[in-house]
This record gives sequence, C-alpha cells and structure tokens, in this order.
Amino acid sequence: MKKVLVLIPAYNEAESIEKVVDDLRENHPYYDYLIVNDGSKDNTLAVCKKRGYHVMTFPVNLGLECGFIAGMKYAYRKGYDYIVQFDADGQHISDYISDIYEEIEMGYDIVIGSRFATEKKPASLRMLGSSMISLAIKITTGKTIKDPTSGMRMYNRKCMEIFSKDINYGPEPDTISYLIRNDFKVSEVQVEMKEREAGKSYLTISKSISYMFKMMTSILLVQAFRKKVG
Repeated sequence: MKKVLVLIPAYNEAESIEKVVDDLRENHPYYDYLIVNDGSKDNTLAVCKKRGYHVMTFPVNLGLECGFIAGMKYAYRKGYDYIVQFDADGQHISDYISDIYEEIEMGYDIVIGSRFATEKKPASLRMLGSSMISLAIKITTGKTIKDPTSGMRMYNRKCMEIFSKDINYGPEPDTISYLIRNDFKVSEVQVEMKEREAGKSYLTISKSISYMFKMMTSILLVQAFRKKVG
C-alpha cells in the first residue's frame, strides 16, 4: 500500500478530536495522520499534547485554507503518495478511506467521498445550494460532481505539488471546478456521513446562503480569469 496521510484540520474540536484520532490509530494504523490545530480557543491543543498526537498548530485562527495548504506542503515534503482531507468533528467515517484509495489508484487525481454518488440527494434548503453548485460546475466544465461540498477528499501527489508550489486556494467546490478545467481527473465514491456528535457547526443558514452565492460567483465568473496550472 502506498503512503497515505490523513489531514485533520481542527478548530475548537476538543470534544471530538480524541474519538476521531483514536479510531484512526486503532483501526487503521497503516495511515499516518496530521492534525492542524487552527488557533483553537478551546482545549483542542491541550488534548492533542496530552494524548501525544501528531499536531501542527497555528497561534491564531487562519482558516481552513491555510491549514489545508500547510498540510499539502507537509505531505509533499514528506513524500506521501496521497493525502486525505478528513473532518475533526466525527462526521467522516474512516472505513471509507480504503474505498477512496482503491478509486484513486485507478488513475484519478482527486476522489471525493460523496454522499450522493449513488444515493438521491434529499430535498432541503442546504441541498438546494449543493445542487446549484453542482449545476454551475456542470455548466462550466461539463463534469457532474454530485457532492461538491463534501469535505472528505483524497488528492494524489500531483495535486500536492500544485497546491504546494503553484496555487494558494482552499479545498472548496470552486477549486475542484478550477482543477477540472485544468484537466485534473476527479471521481466520486459513495460514503455515509454521521451527524456531528459534539461541538457546534459554524454554518448557520445565513452563512450557508452566503457560501452558496460565493461559490456560484467564483465558478461561473471568476474561473475564466484564473491562470492555467503549470
């Protein structure tokens, strides 16, 4: 098996981080992991230090993008073949990493752990936003991405190099769209996700709507002005 790093960005996840990391260490010891503590104001860092976890920490909250890029650079320098973006809130199920790994070994650059690869997307305001983002990606790239907002994704070494050297974008749907436009191969694998078990999501209804419009604007208007990769 090739070298896989599980990247776990964490902001105020003291209540869930132990369960997430202990599951990985006990059930999937062949995966390495790195927690990026993004300036948490709770006891996330203290828990990580007490348990002897592998952690990179920022003194202040810099946002998901910075933690993601830092993880990409770390994985690239350390010679990992694949990196998995994995939530610290307990929603992602580690058993699916092997399914995603098998898919990316088929020659893809990015594989998304998708809630809707084979399952129907439920009708809700939040899922309406997801569907609109999917439509925008389809219009601009010709590629159907059924779960563009999934935070569980595996990237290959080519992506690590690009994120480490050439682009400074976060792990968002508009970046996936941008990479597809640059001929990166993207696939989806059906996964299940759990409800958040602890802590509080930062996504309120108003923030979700704002996020949707931001992504739509970026995908439909901004993408054409981004420089080509390489």
